[in-house]
Amino acid sequence: MPKADPPQAEVSNTMRIGVTADTHSRAIPQQLMDDLRQVDFIIHAGDFCSVKDLKMFSSLGYLKAVYGNMDEPAVRRILPRREIFEVSGQLIGLVHGDGAPQTILDYVGAQFKDVKVSAIIFGHSHQPCNQKIKDILYFNPGSPNDLIIAPYCSYGILEIKDNQITGKIIKVKK
Repeated sequence: MPKADPPQAEVSNTMRIGVTADTHSRAIPQQLMDDLRQVDFIIHAGDFCSVKDLKMFSSLGYLKAVYGNMDEPAVRRILPRREIFEVSGQLIGLVHGDGAPQTILDYVGAQFKDVKVSAIIFGHSHQPCNQKIKDILYFNPGSPNDLIIAPYCSYGILEIKDNQITGKIIKVKK
């Protein structure tokens, strides 16, 4: 399933990464599936809920993922709780998240306080976030299929180009 090292872009190329979270074993919008087939690799920030769903995302291409609070024990045996990895010169921290939406930035930031990451990718709150704080990109793609405390269904695309990482939140069209 998830492999050890993500693909790397050549120095002059753009690396495009599809980012999702909190899919909760629900139907995946075709828009997201189509976009994930167009990226260099995929990141899932937890709450697949089942191994079947983890395998489905793994079948789409290279996948980096962590488990979330709603994932079944079999998923937790396969995936780590948090992950740190390098992509095209950018160190990325990945964790599902925990706690209330109002305090999640503090929680996820604390998970990587001893590491100089360029971005922290997280889920849990279902609320999209694409915000730089002290030179770190905090990126939550939201949920593509679950509106619990979320303004809309969404996912994200990260781009790494010219030693810069940027994020874009994409709303799921109904």
